[in-house]
Amino acid sequence: MNVALIVIFAFLLISIYLGIRAKKGKTMNFEQWTTGGRSFGTVFVFLLSVGEIYTTFTFLGASGWAYGKGAPALYILAYGCIAFIISYWLLPPIWRYAKENRLVSQSDYFVYKYNSPALGILVSIVGIVAMIPYFVLQLKGLGIIVSQASYGSISPNLAIWIGAISITVFVMISGVHGSAWTSVLKDIIILVVVVFLGLYLPIHYYGSFTQMFHAIDAAHPELLTLPDKGMSVYWFISTILLTSLGFYTWPHGFTAIYTAKNERVFRRNAVVFPLYQLVLLFVFFVGFAAILQVPGLQGATEDLALLKISKLAFPPWFVGVIGAAGLLAALVPGSLLLMATATLISKNLYKVFRPRATDGQIAKLATYLVPIIALVSLYFTSNGGQTIVALLLMGYSFVIQFFPSLFFSLFRHNPVTWAGAFYGILVGEIVVVYMTVTNTSIGSMMPFLPQAVKDLNPGIVALIVNIVVMFIVSLLTRNVRVSRHGTASVT
Repeated sequence: MNVALIVIFAFLLISIYLGIRAKKGKTMNFEQWTTGGRSFGTVFVFLLSVGEIYTTFTFLGASGWAYGKGAPALYILAYGCIAFIISYWLLPPIWRYAKENRLVSQSDYFVYKYNSPALGILVSIVGIVAMIPYFVLQLKGLGIIVSQASYGSISPNLAIWIGAISITVFVMISGVHGSAWTSVLKDIIILVVVVFLGLYLPIHYYGSFTQMFHAIDAAHPELLTLPDKGMSVYWFISTILLTSLGFYTWPHGFTAIYTAKNERVFRRNAVVFPLYQLVLLFVFFVGFAAILQVPGLQGATEDLALLKISKLAFPPWFVGVIGAAGLLAALVPGSLLLMATATLISKNLYKVFRPRATDGQIAKLATYLVPIIALVSLYFTSNGGQTIVALLLMGYSFVIQFFPSLFFSLFRHNPVTWAGAFYGILVGEIVVVYMTVTNTSIGSMMPFLPQAVKDLNPGIVALIVNIVVMFIVSLLTRNVRVSRHGTASVT
């Protein structure tokens, strides 16, 4: 066992200890497990929310895209800033409604707002389907980071299994409290590591940031501009729009909103979040620095750019610290994803068909589902080959379909009916699945269209179809009302 692996395992043990100890002094009922008893202040809600930013995607995907695709990677910096501005107005009313009705999941929100259990089932299924690739993304990243940072002394598959078992243990015991306390350690180490790497590597290898970009411009000028086709400015804008609107439609991120003790928490965090997002610039600097220092990485191996250049520049013990930061970047969002998936299955699927199940039985079922979901995700992790950013964008295309009905649910007089919301989401998802499975773009379907339309993100295309169907069905069904138990009537 080398020194890098020892450092990584030391941080893993500390995080497991923090995750398990988080339960101390709390009676872990279902509400406490999923929402922390709605007691988290500004700091914990901030840390849970930035868990969305600094994941394995940040470590590997963002630097890998800067390395392999260049300027298009900057969409990652832009979408978070816009999402955090939106959060100032979006999150407080969602939190108020959730507290009034004691909601514990995203699907609960749609069931209560639209008075439709059928819509809740659809939202649950879509949410689960979207979260599995996101969790797979975290596990894939974890395996790559630990294996590379340990100089191959542990295989990616073994690292993934150890990580998945660790997450499962503290999620089952402490729920969202474990995620919150683990995120304290995670964000401290990630902030230090990312800023240091982003400052040190460009200066170490090129002398300054200016000289680094001059060198890249001389060797690969195409990486410093958006291309005319494909990932063009139209793709860039539509992808920012897709991901910023979809940022809070992830089921695990939505549930994190419920953990706040008051709505002032969101307004305070909305001021700080966009500034914190600027830390991503340092991740991009690492990816750009690697372009000329570790050439030849292609496809999925582009995600290794940060680790490859770090291993060239630093001694093994510091590479171990970088690996530990990457490991923690997988554990926190992974734990939230596991918990949200288990909650959706137990509360919004099982209880619909077993309405007499007590809250205690639902809580036990959710806990027991955690290792099962982890095993399913391990299977998909071993059988997937897409790059990390591609996996994330596919998940975003799924969950963004919730946004139109979520947005209009905030209106005092909502023009969207439950049927409009249901069929809008359903058709939007069908479009996403078709375009993903067949690798179809607007350009391939309709090559005669202007380039600006052909380059739109497929998720945006599905979103437009979703909105059109939502309003047409709402107009046709505005006199139909459905009780929360599923009985329809015409008024």
